[in-house]
Amino acid sequence: MLCDRCKETEATVHLTQVVNGVVEKLHLCENCASEAGFDLQGPVSITDILLGLGGNKQEQEQLEPAVEKICPNCHLTMGDFKKRGRLGCAKCYELYRDELAPLLKAVHRSEQHTGKVPSRERERVHHSQEIKALQQELNEAVSREDYEQAARLRDQIRKIEP
Repeated sequence: MLCDRCKETEATVHLTQVVNGVVEKLHLCENCASEAGFDLQGPVSITDILLGLGGNKQEQEQLEPAVEKICPNCHLTMGDFKKRGRLGCAKCYELYRDELAPLLKAVHRSEQHTGKVPSRERERVHHSQEIKALQQELNEAVSREDYEQAARLRDQIRKIEP
């Protein structure tokens, strides 16, 4: 198969990207891949790819902050995370929240964890989520000084609570 870019040399680099359910494939020779900024010599981890950092090293250095954050609890840096593909402790999730959000959204297609709920717990979890939403509405109604709405919401919460 010939390179999609130069149409002369045999393609040895094959990239596949799925965007909104549409599969796009790109076949490049080594020269065109290098010109496009792909580092074919260095190792590329799945974390780098998912973070969008598997390409040009100069672009990577420009994206990384001058002073790298270090977790005060386990001393993990973002560079360590990229190498290992794992965070060091629970505090890392909070510290690297901005960097992790796009990664998690790309992997899970959502920013909200839904997970599975055992059937015997489904009703309790649903009630808990409903109460949480009503409580938030209640707080907003109180802050707006809409006390009639707040009273209605309070009564709804009391009906749901066990």
